[in-house]
Amino acid sequence: MNHRLQDVLDGRESNYILPFLWQHGEDEQTIRQEIARVHEAGIGAVCVESRPHPDFLGPKWWEDMDVIMDEARNRGMKVWILDDDHFPTGHAGGRVKQAPAELHRKFLAERHIDTLGPATGASLLLEPILVNGNNELISAVAVQRDSINGGLCGAAVDLTGLVQDGILYWDIPAGFWRVFVISVNPDGGSKKQEHYLNPLDRDSTRILIDTVYEAFFERYREDFGQTLAGFFSDEPGFYNDPETFDFDSKPGKPGVPLPWSRDMPGLLKRSLGPDYQQQLHLLWHDAGEASSKVRYAYMNAVSQLYADHFCSQIGDWCRERGVEYIGHVLEDNNIHARLAAGAGHFFRSMWGQDMSGLDVVLWQIVPGFDELPFRWKAGETDSEFFHYGLGKLGVSLSHMDPKKKGRTMCELYGAYGWTEGLKLMKWLTDHILVRGVNHFVPHAFTQKAFPDPDHPPHMYASGKNPQYRYYKVLNQYINRISHLISGGRHVASAAVLYHAEAEWSGESMYFHKPVKELMQHQIDCDVVPVDVLLEGASVTGGKLHIHQEDYGCLIIPYAEALPAAMIQRLAQMAEQGLPVHFIDGLPRRSSEGVQVLAELSQLASDPSVNVSSLKGLAASLIKEGLFDIRAEGDLPYLRNYHYVHDDLHVFMFFNESPHQPVQTKIHLPVSGKLYAYDGFLNRLTRVDASQDMDGGSMAEIALSPYESVVWLNGAIVEGSVEAMPCPATESTIAVELNRVWTVSTSRAEKYPHFEAWGSLKDLCSMSGPDVLPRFSGTFRYETDVGWGETSDRVLLNLGEVYETAEVWVNGEHVGVRICPPYQLDVSRFLIKGNNRLVVEVTNTLVKEQRDNLSSFAQQEPSGLLGPVQLVVFE
Repeated sequence: MNHRLQDVLDGRESNYILPFLWQHGEDEQTIRQEIARVHEAGIGAVCVESRPHPDFLGPKWWEDMDVIMDEARNRGMKVWILDDDHFPTGHAGGRVKQAPAELHRKFLAERHIDTLGPATGASLLLEPILVNGNNELISAVAVQRDSINGGLCGAAVDLTGLVQDGILYWDIPAGFWRVFVISVNPDGGSKKQEHYLNPLDRDSTRILIDTVYEAFFERYREDFGQTLAGFFSDEPGFYNDPETFDFDSKPGKPGVPLPWSRDMPGLLKRSLGPDYQQQLHLLWHDAGEASSKVRYAYMNAVSQLYADHFCSQIGDWCRERGVEYIGHVLEDNNIHARLAAGAGHFFRSMWGQDMSGLDVVLWQIVPGFDELPFRWKAGETDSEFFHYGLGKLGVSLSHMDPKKKGRTMCELYGAYGWTEGLKLMKWLTDHILVRGVNHFVPHAFTQKAFPDPDHPPHMYASGKNPQYRYYKVLNQYINRISHLISGGRHVASAAVLYHAEAEWSGESMYFHKPVKELMQHQIDCDVVPVDVLLEGASVTGGKLHIHQEDYGCLIIPYAEALPAAMIQRLAQMAEQGLPVHFIDGLPRRSSEGVQVLAELSQLASDPSVNVSSLKGLAASLIKEGLFDIRAEGDLPYLRNYHYVHDDLHVFMFFNESPHQPVQTKIHLPVSGKLYAYDGFLNRLTRVDASQDMDGGSMAEIALSPYESVVWLNGAIVEGSVEAMPCPATESTIAVELNRVWTVSTSRAEKYPHFEAWGSLKDLCSMSGPDVLPRFSGTFRYETDVGWGETSDRVLLNLGEVYETAEVWVNGEHVGVRICPPYQLDVSRFLIKGNNRLVVEVTNTLVKEQRDNLSSFAQQEPSGLLGPVQLVVFE
């Protein structure tokens, strides 16, 4: 038996959950009680968030931390520390404001003045631009403008040496001219992050390490690597744009200052030449390929400095002291490759961490909205990115970076409002599990007295969350499935090039476009950055090898330009026999302006190179046999993930459609017996599989909306396998229970004490305007069922339920369901004659707590809607 499978069957799986534990300066008893609530929910760690605490790093903070550490030691739990007093990471506990000026944020700013010549003896007043001496003049250049369209139409004329005492003295030649004044300014950027560190400066980042990290090391040195597991950075980034969350913020946006540091001049001089100052105006103004070249050089420099001076420096500090560094940057709506709240390049920004990381909060991912935008707090979602790009970014990095050990962390559930219950949480959980995420940071446990308005839902909520008692069911499921998809190797057919450098260089296609096309055809892939393809990849036997991954092909989303070294590497890989698929055409040039005509010509004629449309991509790969799992039919909402241990294959399938069931035949690249693992019931059953024409296995799969299944193949002890359930195609009789139901209610704080409400002959939503529209809690439905049938298997099908259901038959507990299908096996509970059926249905707090975040989405009904049936297998 595979040891990881044995672990979960024996209840010995590891912990993969570390929820935020918000601190407000509560008393010791409250802190200990909340940690107890975390622990009893089946969770073995917490991530301590200081954001709401009034005394971060002060006496009260350390008093509270001592309590947390003591309680965690006593319970054998791990503690992670969110590494700053404010969100996002970078405030350094307020110490940056006191630091020397050279360690504060710096920005490159541009202002231009339009002039007309000839004008001998003219002068331009620059002093107001260089306010109070705070601005350091980098360059002043003039470029002639087209007299018809106003565009730039000539070489830059360097005027920097003509500036004296804040005045530019210049004999203006004939024509229209634009004078660009480029300066470095400590002011600018987002106001909320005014006193944040400069992540492009190594010494500035050191303020955060010295202030926060060293303080924890000094106090809890003996706990490092034991109870204290590590630190968590939350959405650090550049924050250079006054419109902090403008997701289109990048070079070229008028008037926006750009991140800068003392290392930037040397890097730009190296890439653009000794006259780089004369080209900086092209970061804001368009001049065709010349602007693309400068913007690429700039973004390449700032993203690498961020990686080296911020993320890697902190990660190295942690690893040297036996702890780990995790967290995530802001990825929303493609900002992962941009400025503002972004960090310029997802893979570089996360490379120094010990887990890959991402987050799913604030209605970013909504069932069914995988193409159409969804209105959320920050505007409208790029739903294709969130559904098809986000998860793949995170897991791909974990598959390629050895120090991450295949681990991807996701912050999730937060800020959906009280509309969100366990049903949606389970859908979100499967959405990221089936992409390979295997560590979870639920958002959040709060110790503040209910109702805490801070971004609900909250898992316990002072005992007022009626679904808390079922939260452990979800957590056990998370830990079990995560254990099975950890410690081994992921299997994917294709690698897709990450597009950041292409976006910086010209026109490009988002990487998630081809990822979507592949996922909707059950072809799995990873997203691979240029850096890894240049430094950590090899081609052997016509396959691309990166760390433990083997890919049958490399897919290049359309890119007008790519780095010259990447174009050369693509030509080399194709020559070595790797199938390279370009979408909508080959690149036309290099990002740096380096000549690559020979390499492009080689790619155009190489038999390993294929150019296809986006819609033709999946068909092309299937024709070439570049797939791992094959499903019969068109199934755009069926997701799949293949994970391998030495003696076990793990296949996960999930129906992401909120409405449409999936029923098809699945072909797997394995032979031998196939088993289904139920992560909720923690049991194994046989799957009725046969051998297909290719020597693999074939089996039928039927998934309701929200439903997932894990199939296993390999070293499994038959004694651990329960009797095989009857196949879905077997003849059944559905007996509808048209009964009068006695209904009673109980709020969370009073459960299990119920108050009589009345009776229902026809089941309906209990939150309708004429019933209990303000009630949040549990509805208990009771009825008697006469039974005289004989069958080895009888299912209770509850029909529509909103949204958790718990069932008893004749006083015996049958089970819990937190999402569709609401079916339970009642075979061994029914007796001939009269049977007492009790169904408890628990809704969410949104009916009582009508919070603002819940206003972004439709609410579901409440209660048991049915139809309720007993399904008898003949």
